[in-house]
Amino acid sequence: MVNSKIQAAEENLIHVYNRFPIALEYGDGMYLYDTEGKEYLDFAAGFAVCGLGYNNKELNEALKAQIDKICHISNLYYHVNCGEAAKELNRISGMDRVFFTNSGSEANEGALKAARRYAYTKKTGRFEFIAMEHSFHGRSFGAVSVTGHEAYREPFEPVLPGVRFAEFNNLDSVKALVNEKTCAIILEPLQGEGGIHPAKQEFMEGIRKICDENGILMICDEVQCGMGRTGSMFAWQDFGVKPDILTMAKAIGNGIPVGAFAMTQEVADFSLKPGDHGATYGGNPLSCAAVKKVIEIFEREDIVGHVKKTAPYLEKRLEEVAGEFEFVTGRRGKGFMQGLVFSRPVSEINLKTIEEGLLVIQAQGNVIRFLPPLIAEEKHIDEMIEKLRRALRKLQ
Repeated sequence: MVNSKIQAAEENLIHVYNRFPIALEYGDGMYLYDTEGKEYLDFAAGFAVCGLGYNNKELNEALKAQIDKICHISNLYYHVNCGEAAKELNRISGMDRVFFTNSGSEANEGALKAARRYAYTKKTGRFEFIAMEHSFHGRSFGAVSVTGHEAYREPFEPVLPGVRFAEFNNLDSVKALVNEKTCAIILEPLQGEGGIHPAKQEFMEGIRKICDENGILMICDEVQCGMGRTGSMFAWQDFGVKPDILTMAKAIGNGIPVGAFAMTQEVADFSLKPGDHGATYGGNPLSCAAVKKVIEIFEREDIVGHVKKTAPYLEKRLEEVAGEFEFVTGRRGKGFMQGLVFSRPVSEINLKTIEEGLLVIQAQGNVIRFLPPLIAEEKHIDEMIEKLRRALRKLQ
């Protein structure tokens, strides 16, 4: 029998998501529970959003306290939460100035506008972007225009002009596209939706060199791979390659809708001016209360250190699965952002893991993504592996 809550949703929502047939009601720690009371071990974290897992009491109390004060004010006025959250976010990200948005797509949209405005102010005549094949930057018009999947762009063409796509981790393919009109190069240090592809050290360093030598801005999209997921607070820090503009969202609010794009002081001085950009809810007191508390918990509990310590165990256990099933052809990833590559469609695998009480998500190229809350311990990894094995054995 179809769950009545699912049926009601299907009758009233625009069908733009291929949802799985479960209705989740609440969560606690590493686990989610549906309306029938079934427990699911979560290795998706809401697409890498819930780094602290579910029902974190300290975060809940901070949000409740803020709700009793004020949730929204006009951006014509200052609010202490916004300034404090910006200071903390700049500190941990290594950037100088930040603009708060509501989502990752909006953060990337703002980053593209900032790059164009920088070129306009500097009178360089530059306006084109180089993006990467297999990339994903969101679903707004600008973000989808620099997303390296034709299937995402084609239904909405003509999209933003002046975008060229290079091969990820192929520096020569980037160099071949650079010209006097190139405004910025945008990339994910670790591609998520595109199939879990980590950037190579020499590629990141090469992009930075190309940008420095040609007066081009480097934009790093860390909406999914940032905020501790790769074993450093932000992925660029592990490479030692600082971007000019950095985008983030998802885990910085642990479920509260908030994103941001940050930039160096140089870009801030020559890009967006009053009236160039805005967001009605961007930097509201509630979302900034979440950002402040999330950063506080991350640092006090050494979440990044925990990921760095525990990730090798996750990799080891996933390698075991890859060696056990002939239709699993490999593992790739970094930190708590891992993928298994399959030689068969992964939608059926998702259905089997749900039966076993395990939530994972798929990516391009027949890849299953493992994006657990960053609080995952070895015991949770062991439980995940057992559930995954049971699901895969059903497909042998």
